Amino acid sequence: MAIGKHRVTVMGGGIFGLSCAYACQRLGARVTVIEKRRIGAGSSGGTVGALAPHVPENWNPKKQFQIESLLMAADFWAGVAGLSGIDPGYARTGRIQPLQDDADIAKARARAAGAAKYWPAWAWWRVEVATDAFSPLSPTGLVLSDGLTARLDPRAALAALAGAIEAAGGAIAQGDRPPDDGAPVIWATGAEGLAMLSEDLGRLVGNGVKGQSATLGFSAPDAPQIYADGLHIVPHADGTTGIGSTSERGVDDPATDEGLETLIARARAVCPALADAPVIDRWAGFRPRAVSRAPLLGAWPGRPGHYVANGGFKIGFGMAPKVAQVMADLVLNGRDAIPEGFRLV
Repeated sequence: MAIGKHRVTVMGGGIFGLSCAYACQRLGARVTVIEKRRIGAGSSGGTVGALAPHVPENWNPKKQFQIESLLMAADFWAGVAGLSGIDPGYARTGRIQPLQDDADIAKARARAAGAAKYWPAWAWWRVEVATDAFSPLSPTGLVLSDGLTARLDPRAALAALAGAIEAAGGAIAQGDRPPDDGAPVIWATGAEGLAMLSEDLGRLVGNGVKGQSATLGFSAPDAPQIYADGLHIVPHADGTTGIGSTSERGVDDPATDEGLETLIARARAVCPALADAPVIDRWAGFRPRAVSRAPLLGAWPGRPGHYVANGGFKIGFGMAPKVAQVMADLVLNGRDAIPEGFRLV
């Protein structure tokens, strides 16, 4: 069958589902996305949008896959924006991290060799003096700066993907079951999908971990984002700043609680420029975390014609362009380029 006549159903309207649908469509497939609630109803509907690389040391297939995806991102999101007419808020603005002591400084400088080896030449990794008004407090007065990290607005990015899919003739529908029409199905249904997959396979493949994030009314659209001790502070193009996120295991209630207040207080302490910035939005939900901590990609064992793209815990937006490419190539062309450690075996 010619690729142009293929039909593909994608279950789930989060970042993995929409990206896979978009990539399949770019290969000529007729695509339908089916979402149980609404676009971005799950973990992809947060507020942070940090597209940050792993530390350039102890290199492995996961880190290689991620950096290839980060390098694809500019063209990927430009194409989505051009087709949809919606700005996803993508920009490679870089990142700074406060260095706490001499040991931190030495470690940062030692890792420069790995950045030079594994990152493109333009993606700097350097220790420098913190001088910007948006800079974090640093006991040493120094920060680690990198030029590879990028940002996007998660909700705008999802809207742009949905718009691009529909602009190219794809359909987005509400429901919780794929049609029984013989078309291949990609399941990208987040934490609920991991639970369903675990039950079907009779073993735990992953679960949902509660996370919370917030949006502050502070405008610094060209400033680099800040990363400090697990905290992300991400200025966006629309004049807001996203902060996040918590990781709360063993929590069944997705409602926002005091964990977010602690996060907001930490952000204000790390970056004094945010001291008086109002909180204008809050998000809480369950993020899909695979047992392996890597995305789960590939054919669903025992279900011919069904595939899985799930487990983008904390790195889903950064991984999405490459995940989409690999899944579309697998489903439509039968080419399996899934790295070891990502497979459902």
